[in-house]
Amino acid sequence: MFAKLFPILLVFVGLGAGLGAGIFLRPVEEHAERAQKPQEDAPATTEFVKLNNQFIVPVVEEGRVVSLVILSLSVEGALGSTEAIYAREPKLRDVLLQVMFDHANAGGFKGVFTDGANLIFLRQALLEAAQKTMGELVKDVLISDISRQDS
Repeated sequence: MFAKLFPILLVFVGLGAGLGAGIFLRPVEEHAERAQKPQEDAPATTEFVKLNNQFIVPVVEEGRVVSLVILSLSVEGALGSTEAIYAREPKLRDVLLQVMFDHANAGGFKGVFTDGANLIFLRQALLEAAQKTMGELVKDVLISDISRQDS
């Protein structure tokens, strides 16, 4: 009896495997591709404000400057916030520079200073300081350039 059902069972297993492979390997549908593409028509909710001058942070060891770290920052702000950010830029630069001095004094700019975890910590500290100064107007602080010049 099993010998007669075995070929029929193989046909059903083969059909099931083929159907499963067909579903699994089917091409991506057009609506799925559209869902993955950024919507170009969506209005911007933030804008980016490049702070005018670079920040220069000395790295001090044993009482002497051993290197300089040079950073360029931009602030991501709420839509329409450019004028407000530029109006308070001196205060904003002061608090951001203090964060970078603290980071340098804690050894954040020594060794592999561009390590991802190290920069995440710095960005978070910069964001917190910027939001204390500017409030929720500031959404993020971006490090657009960073370099270290050893003496």
